[in-house]
Amino acid sequence: NKYRRMTVMAASDSRSKSKPTFVHAQQALKKYFGYDTFHKTQEKAIRSVLAGKDTFVLMPTGGGKSICYQIPALILPGTTIVVSPLIALMKDQVDGLRVNGIHAQYLNSSQELNEQNEIIANFLDGKIQILYVSAERLLTPDFLQLLKKNTPNLFAIDEAHCISAWGHDFRPDYTKLSMLRHMFPKVPIIALTATADELTKHDIVSQLELDNPTQLVDSFDRANISLTVLPGQNRVAQIKDFLSDKKTQSGIIYCLTRKETENLAEKLQQFGLNAASYHAGLNSAERSRIQKSFVQDQIQI
Repeated sequence: NKYRRMTVMAASDSRSKSKPTFVHAQQALKKYFGYDTFHKTQEKAIRSVLAGKDTFVLMPTGGGKSICYQIPALILPGTTIVVSPLIALMKDQVDGLRVNGIHAQYLNSSQELNEQNEIIANFLDGKIQILYVSAERLLTPDFLQLLKKNTPNLFAIDEAHCISAWGHDFRPDYTKLSMLRHMFPKVPIIALTATADELTKHDIVSQLELDNPTQLVDSFDRANISLTVLPGQNRVAQIKDFLSDKKTQSGIIYCLTRKETENLAEKLQQFGLNAASYHAGLNSAERSRIQKSFVQDQIQI
């Protein structure tokens, strides 16, 4: 197909025309992120992806999981498709990448139709290095047809525990992602998560039908994180006490329902704390405003 050949050539022009090596990965790390070396698990994951192998990565939150697919995306010809479950997470990742000069975009329901069409055109023209989508969007017939016109260089399944009924955040559409292996058998898949016990890990590998994957598990020794369990009585009072000596710090409080997030934020505001609620019931403009304010330290909690 003439159009597809043109697309692939356009995607390749900005990156190495010879097969990328780990040296190229090191150069990209320095150029785009300012680091000289990878963590051991990152290096093993990147070497695996560059060898065309399926890969499973279990690393703690903040351990640098995203580097495992972002670096290959920068040196392989074509576009890496990243499956992510949260609009806020997509936006945060893309904003950070674009600040570093990386051609990244996301497609989700918060965008106007004309913006989505422009992103799709750029994808087909080979102008996007990393494209974030939800599992729900990825699996639509229209989007799968787009992928056939411009085959990705890599599929990255972020928050991969969502595929498992044993995981803490089960998403039914994740269970259909095995079709990627059947539709694009030559495209490697990297699955990444920070939360998976042995059963969940096995479930992820099995449901994605990863082909003899490299399996990497990083250390979870995090000296800067502590866990405490307290009785559930007088929760608001306990939260207020906990925050009393953290006036200059920012944090996130997770609640089980939208109503609870709104009620708690209102009570914290009454205590004189700079708090806001954030949940899927808000319209996209309000969610975006709150997220941006939190990132810029205009909202504390």
